[in-house]
Amino acid sequence: MENKKTISSLITITDLVQVSLMAALTYVTLIAFNVPIGSKAVLHLGDGMVFLAAVLLGRKKAFFSAAIGCTIFDILSPYIIWAPFTFIIKGTMGYIVGLIAYRNGKEGNSVKNNILAFIVGGLFMTAGYFVAGRFIYGSFAVAMADIPGNILQIIGGMAVALPLSKPLKKALPL
Repeated sequence: MENKKTISSLITITDLVQVSLMAALTYVTLIAFNVPIGSKAVLHLGDGMVFLAAVLLGRKKAFFSAAIGCTIFDILSPYIIWAPFTFIIKGTMGYIVGLIAYRNGKEGNSVKNNILAFIVGGLFMTAGYFVAGRFIYGSFAVAMADIPGNILQIIGGMAVALPLSKPLKKALPL
């Protein structure tokens, strides 16, 4: 008998529920706590849910929950032009944070390591949106103007994720 791995054997119902729940929480956080900055950017606390997903679920699930939740926000907002970039940038940010948070057996349980993960993932996001902004608007200056807002998002995301990650990791049977 041939041993075939199908997608259904690789993805469980639990995986789908976890990713869907975190994508929904990310989207709701984006909708509930966002402030437009000029006509080109939005400041929000959705990165807190991206960071939280990475610490709770690891890199692969964080990729999909971040990519889906943030992209749906862009699609349903005036920022639809950013949607394809957001899928890649936010998904990769979640992956990077999860990769670092779970390195060397830390399993997302080290506060210092998680802070490092949030910073590295946030810096990737900032660089990614700089490149995307340069592409979309064709202006170095406009792309540079979004950097302070992205840094504030990283700080806000850390302020949301840090106090929630430890008690949720203990409470949830993930």
